[in-house]
Amino acid sequence: MSVCQDIAALGPDPEPHTRKGCEDCLAAGGTWVHLRLCLACGHVGCCDSSPAKHASKHAAETGHPVIRSFEPGESWRWCFVHETAA
Repeated sequence: MSVCQDIAALGPDPEPHTRKGCEDCLAAGGTWVHLRLCLACGHVGCCDSSPAKHASKHAAETGHPVIRSFEPGESWRWCFVHETAA
């Protein structure tokens, strides 16, 4: 499997804005299933299985292409632009 240019260009992971959960769900009193970390800015959002899908919304609104799982024991990455995982 080849790695897309956005994933290949990544540096160290940014510091997460919070470790408590999806920052948008926390602010709105919502719930989430799994967490994702934006690798451009550190935004912590909820996955597409969650009701609000904040990680995808953040990527669409900001143009930040790559997230990684923010679940314990998981380190995979996903590029929204190229729809590839690493």
